[in-house]
Amino acid sequence: MEIRHLTQRELAERWRISEATLERRRSEGLGPQYLKLQGQVLYRLADVEEHEEACLRKV
Repeated sequence: MEIRHLTQRELAERWRISEATLERRRSEGLGPQYLKLQGQVLYRLADVEEHEEACLRKV
């Protein structure tokens, strides 16, 4: 099974927010889990999708 990762830029584009907003949310402990490898922040796609599911609201 291949694990797909998103960069900070890719996730910001996916959610239509700025990278700065994503950075702030990360520093506040909000959002999906992330990896920091050699100074680069990466998000596992599975964690992003899980976070999105948790944010779903029923009307």
